[in-house]
Amino acid sequence: MVIPAHGGQDKLDLTLAALSVQTYPEHLMEVLVVDDGSRPPIRLPELRPVNTRLVRVRDGWGISNAVNTGAKAADGEIIQRLDADMVACREHLEALARWHHVTDYLVTIGMKKFVELPPVTAAQVASAKRLDEVFDLEGARASSTEATIAKTDGLRKSRNPYHVCTGPTFALPREVFHAVGGLDPNVARGEDTEFSYRLAMHGVVFVPDADAQAVHLGLPAQHRDRERAVRAVEPYLAHRIPLRRDLRKERGRRWLVPYVEVVLDVTDTSESVVRQAVAAALDGKLQDVVVTLVGPWSRLDDSRRFALSDPCFELRLMRDLFAHDDRIRLIDEAAPTPAPTPFRYRGPVDVPLHRATLERMIESVQKDLTGVLVVDLPDGRTARLERTSALGRAVLLTEPGDDLDEVIDTTHGVRHEPPDRFWPAPAQPEPVTIPAPVKVAVEPPVTVEPPEKTLLRRLKSALRPN
Repeated sequence: MVIPAHGGQDKLDLTLAALSVQTYPEHLMEVLVVDDGSRPPIRLPELRPVNTRLVRVRDGWGISNAVNTGAKAADGEIIQRLDADMVACREHLEALARWHHVTDYLVTIGMKKFVELPPVTAAQVASAKRLDEVFDLEGARASSTEATIAKTDGLRKSRNPYHVCTGPTFALPREVFHAVGGLDPNVARGEDTEFSYRLAMHGVVFVPDADAQAVHLGLPAQHRDRERAVRAVEPYLAHRIPLRRDLRKERGRRWLVPYVEVVLDVTDTSESVVRQAVAAALDGKLQDVVVTLVGPWSRLDDSRRFALSDPCFELRLMRDLFAHDDRIRLIDEAAPTPAPTPFRYRGPVDVPLHRATLERMIESVQKDLTGVLVVDLPDGRTARLERTSALGRAVLLTEPGDDLDEVIDTTHGVRHEPPDRFWPAPAQPEPVTIPAPVKVAVEPPVTVEPPEKTLLRRLKSALRPN
């Protein structure tokens, strides 16, 4: 268990007192209290778990850095995160740890309520059989995560279960913790949410357990000034969690983590074909895109001049053309998953994307959270959109050489569709109808005689004998 602490000795004493009476076997439990530059320094109280160590941060600062420091020093197979101002019920660790004895790709989540700190001693906490013996649970404020878990049938119906893994009580395998890189020290706000998002892209399953109850001593900062708390976390989540589309409404912006990776194999392809494919990928309705060009780039030899007879002429031309665009990556082999980017497109380089292709493919898979959408092209080839979390889960469940799509079909589903909707035919111009000519009745011409002729006729008529 890793407990980051910065001051708050009195609350930490209560936290450790509760941990000293856990139902989980004490010889299997290790507690590391990480002192993040406290003044005065943190000390270990007398009432604490048997195997408790104090680790002082030497480099860096902040919660993320402290948790990472503790995780590196930990010997246990499971990393349990708990804050230094939380008091867990006796069954808390057992409830979360029991799942990890079943499989190794779970993140278990505990429950918490917010209470005012009563005048209670560490000894009273340790002797209490239940939390309500020392804390006013009826007057406690429930966490919003518990409401979300209840509304989504224990996260079974949740579209983004990582949202609820934001409280400081969760447990996961140490290997998984380090595989995703731990918490990001550059994220000053919302570090738990950002970490949980990367866990989701890695393919883990989030399992909440109602038996893992705890109380948080005092209200969190966002309850004191919610408007500023929301504004403070927004930049970090906007850049790092592409699924938060509500935070990426400005067109033309570039973000730290893109929404879609377009992977094109350019081996033995002409520069003109690749240029057209790249232009189509970057100029679609969906702008939040990065393009990965897979080819034998390491084969290029820069120790000699670029001759026109170079056998890698096209490849070298492409590298020189795209090397300075930060939306384009040149790699020899695509990674197993594009994490933390949530979607990856793969398709023939000579079939350029339509402006609406990516947007419509993502729209299609988001309806039922399909793992892979395969578009069957007319020439027998395919283009596909892959959900990163589904790929990550398949990698965790398979051995090298296994068919990932078979596993994804079981866990998330693989769907085939025709290309018409994703590569719509060019709009045909509306036919122009020329109306038939309208027949207009023509009146006979009216002859108008000059005035002098009219006068002469009158004179002749007057002089004619009767």
